[in-house]
Amino acid sequence: MTREEARILLKSMTDSPALLRHMRTLELVMEAYAEKLGEDKDAWAIAGLLHDADYERFPDQHPGIIVNKLKEMGEETIAHAISAHYTKWNVPYLNLMDKALLACDELTGFIVACAQVRPEGISTLENKSVIKKLKDKGFAAKVERDEVYKGTEMLGVELSDHITFIIEVLKTNKAELGI
Repeated sequence: MTREEARILLKSMTDSPALLRHMRTLELVMEAYAEKLGEDKDAWAIAGLLHDADYERFPDQHPGIIVNKLKEMGEETIAHAISAHYTKWNVPYLNLMDKALLACDELTGFIVACAQVRPEGISTLENKSVIKKLKDKGFAAKVERDEVYKGTEMLGVELSDHITFIIEVLKTNKAELGI
């Protein structure tokens, strides 16, 4: 699957600008992690781009719809990573892509939320501010902190380093993302 094919599939299932931006942020972060770890940048980026593609139209079947479509297209590795991007689904984590998608999903959304409440947006956001906000259960309350911590642990990175990495990726794309 090419990224263009992935974008066509995404647009056939998702209309929400906020959800599209979330998936674009994950595409960028996953691509950057793949590059850093010497993995397949396109596959990782596509996993990030499509991980919530079915959520808007089929929330009760998420992620089953997108996972099945990807399997039908022969994209087993990407499908598996998407099927595992939430620990409560009890899907085994087989490779770095699976772990990275879990580690980046909630945290990237949380970092975007942190940037949105700052006058300077992401430009001046630091990992210590994000860590402080993670401790505030009232801020971005829907973000499951356990998922953030479990994902970071599974990926084998320090939380502060992980946050800094994501912030830097988002900073380089701040104009496009509106943060």
